[in-house]
Amino acid sequence: MIVSHKRIALLPIELPATSDDYALPFNVAVARRRTIRAIAATPLGLLELSNLLWTAFGMNRIAGPFGGPGRTAASASNSQEIDLYVALESAAYRYDAVDHRLDPVATGDWRSLAMTRDQPSGTIAPVQLIYVVDLHRLTHTIGFEEPGLQDPEVQKSYYFVDTGLIAGNVYLFAAAHGMACWFHNCDRQVLTHCLRLRDDQKVLFAQSVGWPASPATEPP
Repeated sequence: MIVSHKRIALLPIELPATSDDYALPFNVAVARRRTIRAIAATPLGLLELSNLLWTAFGMNRIAGPFGGPGRTAASASNSQEIDLYVALESAAYRYDAVDHRLDPVATGDWRSLAMTRDQPSGTIAPVQLIYVVDLHRLTHTIGFEEPGLQDPEVQKSYYFVDTGLIAGNVYLFAAAHGMACWFHNCDRQVLTHCLRLRDDQKVLFAQSVGWPASPATEPP
């Protein structure tokens, strides 16, 4: 794995506008939703990546709950405390849903760190989504400031659920477009360092996305 800690002159990736490209009907996508761990190294196109990230946790309305923008997945008091980091072959980025772009974080190929040592080390998926919670957004929410948002144990229940909602969007997107998807553990400690996270940011899980390494079989 080639990595670097230098802040080189990486530019943001401006994602193209999402498109209504061909996808399976919703009920068929739900029927075909499954974990597929054998993922080919074939890169996703920029439009495919754009559609994937918008579906996962993009901005779908300017005026959402409590005066903030609305997103494609719900969050506690509209805190939007989950950040999507995207590890590609060349660098790691953070998804900016408002401007619909990828902001560079670190150069190098960090995708293998989105796996643990106990997981199979086959072909690296072209896209690794890394879920990071920003606790500052929960404790300083734009929404209803319930006491539980200050309690670490209650916070966990919220950010784990919110992560699952986003991951579910990714699974359905993958199923609808014939892609492979796998939600899994990751090397949290190393990723925290590589992504230059603050103390109030925590790596939670990762999700591999790409094309299946072998043709998908029809569900029974």
